[in-house]
Amino acid sequence: MAASVFRDSPSSRSGHTEVAQINITPLVDVMLVLLVIFMVATPVMSGRIDLRLPQPVPGKTLPPPERVMLRVDGNGRFTLDGVALDRVALPQALRELMQADPRTVVQITANADADYQDFAWTLAEAQRNGVRDIAWE
Repeated sequence: MAASVFRDSPSSRSGHTEVAQINITPLVDVMLVLLVIFMVATPVMSGRIDLRLPQPVPGKTLPPPERVMLRVDGNGRFTLDGVALDRVALPQALRELMQADPRTVVQITANADADYQDFAWTLAEAQRNGVRDIAWE
């Protein structure tokens, strides 16, 4: 029987000699994948993005847009800036509001007893009548 390099080890008694080695195959696989990723990503990262930010015009500042409250109450009733409206009059009031100032922000809120369908209808009517900026709570 051959002599063991390791004295009094369990493997030397059974006749098998084990040599501790690190398996580097997974490490090489990961490194190759990273290399390919960096090779593909490097040309993309070297591209330039043309950013031309708008420059402020001195003396020309716009006032903030007007904010109008539209409240959806129960039973199909609506309140536009304190004026009570019904389902027929609301679209015309929104259209007139947008003709006066298209930048107006309409903030839509709903009462606790309001129907969801009325709230959804109000959103749709606001968009149909030219309201671009809608806020809701």
